[in-house]
Amino acid sequence: MPKNLSVSRYYDVKRDSQGQRFINVHVSGLALLQNPLLNKTTAFTPEERRELGLEGLVPPHTSTFEEQKERTYLRYLKCSSDLEKHEYLRALQDRNEVLFYAILEDHLEEMLPIIYTPTVGEAVRHYSSNYRYPRGFTVSTGDIDRVDDMLENVTVNDVRMIVATDSSAILGIGDQGFGGMAISIGKLSLYTAAGGVGPDKTLPVELDVGTNRQDLIDDPLYLGVHHRRLTGEAYDEFLDTFVEAVTTRYPKAIIQWEDFSRGTAFRVLERYRRVVPSFNDDIQGTGAMALAGLISATRTKGERLSEQVFVVVGAGAAGIGVAMAIRQGLQADGLSPEDANARVFVVDRHGLLMHGQPDLEDQQLSFARRPEDLSGWVFGGEYPSMHDVIVNARATALLGFTGVPGLFRQESVQAMLDFTPRPIVFPLSNPSSLVEARPADLIHWTHGRAIIASGSPFPDVEYEGKRYPVGQGNNAFIFPGLGFGAVASRAREITDNMVMEAARTLAEFTQAYGERVYPPISDLRELSVQVAVNVALQSIRDGVCAERRIRSMSRDELEAVIRDRAWQPRYLPLRQG
Repeated sequence: MPKNLSVSRYYDVKRDSQGQRFINVHVSGLALLQNPLLNKTTAFTPEERRELGLEGLVPPHTSTFEEQKERTYLRYLKCSSDLEKHEYLRALQDRNEVLFYAILEDHLEEMLPIIYTPTVGEAVRHYSSNYRYPRGFTVSTGDIDRVDDMLENVTVNDVRMIVATDSSAILGIGDQGFGGMAISIGKLSLYTAAGGVGPDKTLPVELDVGTNRQDLIDDPLYLGVHHRRLTGEAYDEFLDTFVEAVTTRYPKAIIQWEDFSRGTAFRVLERYRRVVPSFNDDIQGTGAMALAGLISATRTKGERLSEQVFVVVGAGAAGIGVAMAIRQGLQADGLSPEDANARVFVVDRHGLLMHGQPDLEDQQLSFARRPEDLSGWVFGGEYPSMHDVIVNARATALLGFTGVPGLFRQESVQAMLDFTPRPIVFPLSNPSSLVEARPADLIHWTHGRAIIASGSPFPDVEYEGKRYPVGQGNNAFIFPGLGFGAVASRAREITDNMVMEAARTLAEFTQAYGERVYPPISDLRELSVQVAVNVALQSIRDGVCAERRIRSMSRDELEAVIRDRAWQPRYLPLRQG
């Protein structure tokens, strides 16, 4: 008997008597052409055109998939700016998702900076003015009491991956109000392109709780609600209502919390991570990505992670998340919790985090130093500055999450050469305009000795006849595989061990590339498979795997299942239901 694989309001995917997949559609004509999950544009066969009421609505020539990809890519190359390229690809996604993902798969390394960082930052800024086509789900303060009914308007019925943002801390550009929807859309594009989660299994969500940007509130063309952000109990009630409704509508869904402000990010994660399987990419994804890069860098040095001293600059969600991941990594490398903590120094706008500083949050306090910890230190001012910490702590690794361009000065970077022959310097802020130091400067200041990774893509550096690779510390190395592994195992919780397994897999995968800190983006799909497999295995070990049939599988068997389940951008035959 044919087997039903997935159901939506407009179609269901089945297998015929020979086991071949096809799409049974419940719409035809113009309505079919307006559904990006079903639309093949010029590639509908003559039989499909007749059966589905498409004759006369599409050009007479039936294009091959390769012809479509060639035509689309040539048009893409004519775009004059990165933002125009981003908008072109987004329009393609809203018209024909299979073709969009096929183009992305063929040119992933070239297009990742266009659909994601750094270009998505510009798309966020211009989201209201460039708005064209509805995508995703938005719930605002004006309609949260009807969210259950509103979710019934979403036409897909088996969502497995949700990216939800309140847009309060987008990249390094801060509060962007309703424009943060572009981040949710972009992240989920990578879950599909790199992770294999089907586009019909994803849902971008904007939690529009307001904005504290007065210029947006005063802008009559701004598309979000025109009031200041909810806070306190009202904010919590909003999210409680959303979580209850979305878990009822989509009980198998994973939620990735995205771009929440510092204090809110940790609080939301802890409030819901055991209510619904969820994680925060800014905290956990960034932490896993950075830790993996540090493991690769120390391997290049011929040293161990536990021999390094780390200065993390920026005590927001990303910075603290990375500091936590480093501390976990140091303990995994054999250090006691006390010794691990002693090797991680966190610096914020006041200087080194110290007990007694105003407004320190719980997650920051665990890294705060006491005056007696600084015995023998020499520094000016009330608290040690970044440079003071580098010199007094004898730092061997420096990481930035501040969004302050040029913060890493030559004197501070060169000071690290007194403590290590090969300093590790990761200016990881996004977008590229906000990077703490440019890779070319770091190479020149250290005479080619620094091991570098940046948050946004930068070209390799030529210095004195030698080429120095610049790793891109991109969370896309972590979250697509982490999410797909959690989906495949139907994890009841995203455990810390699962996140650390993603970091370990990335570091192990990178070994094949010599002295590179991270692998090339072109291998992202294969990396994500390995991350997904190991994350799913870790979910079994942690006792949170709800997918019974994989619990007794060998690694090879599970990898075969993961590969088989990964969505591919290929047209399926359409039949009238």
